[in-house]
Amino acid sequence: MTTPADMAFGLLREGRFGDAETLVTREVEAVAARHGHGSPEWASAQCDLGNVLLQADQLGRAIECFRQAAAVAPRDHETHKDRLTYRLNVGLALRMAGRLDESEAELRKGAEERLAFYGREHAGYAFGLEPLASVLLERGDVPGARQVVEETVANFWNNGHERVASALALRAAVVLAGDTGEPPFAGLDRLPDHIVEQIAADAGRLPIEDGPARKRLLTELAAAMEQRLGPDHQGTVNALSTLANVSRDIGDESGRVDTISRVLAAYDRQGRQEEALMAALGLAMAQDDAGDTAGSLRTYESAHERARRIDRPEVSSQVLRNWGLALKEAGQTGPAEQRMTEALETARRGADHETVGRAGVALGLFLQHEGRLDEARDTLEEALAVMDPVHRDAIVGRSHLGAVLDGRTCGCGDMPETIAAAFREFVLTRLPADLLDHLDVAIVDGDFKIDVHLRREPTEAEINRLNEVFGTAQAEFRHRLSDSRYAG
Repeated sequence: MTTPADMAFGLLREGRFGDAETLVTREVEAVAARHGHGSPEWASAQCDLGNVLLQADQLGRAIECFRQAAAVAPRDHETHKDRLTYRLNVGLALRMAGRLDESEAELRKGAEERLAFYGREHAGYAFGLEPLASVLLERGDVPGARQVVEETVANFWNNGHERVASALALRAAVVLAGDTGEPPFAGLDRLPDHIVEQIAADAGRLPIEDGPARKRLLTELAAAMEQRLGPDHQGTVNALSTLANVSRDIGDESGRVDTISRVLAAYDRQGRQEEALMAALGLAMAQDDAGDTAGSLRTYESAHERARRIDRPEVSSQVLRNWGLALKEAGQTGPAEQRMTEALETARRGADHETVGRAGVALGLFLQHEGRLDEARDTLEEALAVMDPVHRDAIVGRSHLGAVLDGRTCGCGDMPETIAAAFREFVLTRLPADLLDHLDVAIVDGDFKIDVHLRREPTEAEINRLNEVFGTAQAEFRHRLSDSRYAG
């Protein structure tokens, strides 16, 4: 049966942060009414709310939810286990917030409680050791991290627990940080394939902020995966894909091109056409970022041929749209318009509204920047009519449509105003209609500046609701703000 938490995480995957929070907040209130504030059931609901807030980047509120859940006295063995989980979540959220001193203290306390509850040989104890080792590594205490991670690996290994994969990934990062010359991924031949694959996935998710250190780890990982599993195994390909992303993040564009080329070759050898097409699109973008415009356009042309063989409108439209944008950036306006027009026509033959919308926004912006405002207006209006209004491209399109209606050839500078207006609407629809006199929202220095005037004195519950709504809005629309760059 689908739970409110399951539904909330579904909403989060759609980018609907506010709706997800509202759903779980109501569940907390319903559980409190049924079982009582401070009951184990209430603690569980508080934990669910904390997890939703965590995903919405509201770390302070998430930490408080986890703390409240962990403060509830357990009634039996199972609810005691739950409280250990809540305490672990406090430590993890503190780490995510960059409060490493507090995180280490919380995780040490949690590990001690787990030791008393489970005993040293039980895997439940190692679940508390692993995040402690990660925080120690992040704080630069490599010897301390090495001691804790070795105990973690031994515990999971002796228990035959699959969590040994994440522990081995963390151990590899600790070994490299210690610069001892040891091979970071030794002993993979003694592990089954699925555990080796999981090591690759977990290594890619390690919270290593230093770009070169992260690339070094993933380079070693890709080599170990290729030696253990072969160049075409999905574990190897996944490691290479993560390495390509890290290369982009640190500005190593030539390394990114080389790595994506290896991924593309692996998919081609396996005859996996759709995966190869997506790799080809990634390669084209990497070549463009590396300054190889001619090579990028050749790759887009070959990607179009791949898409024609796949013969799905949404796939072909995506390729044509991206190719058109690349041609526009290269100054080839005639071919760019042709490809973007084809992208919209192709999308219309399919059944995916988002594809139609994205192709329409791309073409509409092109027409606007070319001064063809009537055509731009019609194209943008068609695109926006079929898109989710909070989709990134819909927000971009709406800002440019406003400029078109004002007779201007560019609306790129209107994005902050458009997002601020959407922020204001988001807040107003979630508060009592008689509470606010007016609300001014502006974007200053890349963040929201809010001026609130109330009509009357709010109740304590309304003050809490105000804080919650504004916190949720800031989390949700900061995502929109960070994603608001668009070719044009």
